[in-house]
Amino acid sequence: MNRRQALLGLVALPAVAQIAVAAATPTVIVNKTPTCGCCGAWVKHLQAAGFAVQVHDLENLAPIKERLGVPFGMGSCHTAEVGGYFIEGHVPAADVKRLLSEKPAGKGLTVPGMPAGSPGMEVPDGRVDRYDVLLVDKDGKTSVFATHGQQNSGDKK
Repeated sequence: MNRRQALLGLVALPAVAQIAVAAATPTVIVNKTPTCGCCGAWVKHLQAAGFAVQVHDLENLAPIKERLGVPFGMGSCHTAEVGGYFIEGHVPAADVKRLLSEKPAGKGLTVPGMPAGSPGMEVPDGRVDRYDVLLVDKDGKTSVFATHGQQNSGDKK
C-alpha cells in the first residue's frame, strides 16, 4: 500500500465508524404534523446524536398515540417509535439511548408539553427549564426516568 492509499484509508475511517454506529442504533420513526418546526428541530437533535430517523408527516396523531398507549395528558407535539417503545415529545437523545440500553419494562418515555430548552425547544438565552422525562409502565402509570434543566426562580425549593 502506498502513502496515498494509506491516507485515503484514514480519511474513510470516520465514515465507516458513523455507518457502524448507525447500524447499531435502531431507526427512530417520528410521527409529526407537517407544519411543526420544533418537531423538525428534535429530529435534527436525534440525527446529531447518531440516530437514523424516518419522518412521517400526518395531520392527526391521535390514533398513533392511542395505539401506542400514550396516557391522556402526557402527550406532546410528536410521537416516535423505536425499539418497541414510544418516545413522546422532546425527550433528549441521551435518554432514548439509555432506554434502549437498559430496556426497562414499560411502554415508553414522555416529556409532556414543550419545556423551554428541551431538545427542539431551545431558547436564545440557552436557558433550560427544569423538566422530567417520565417512563410510562404497562399500566399507564409514570415514574421519573430523568430530570433536566434548572429550577425556575419562581419554583418553591
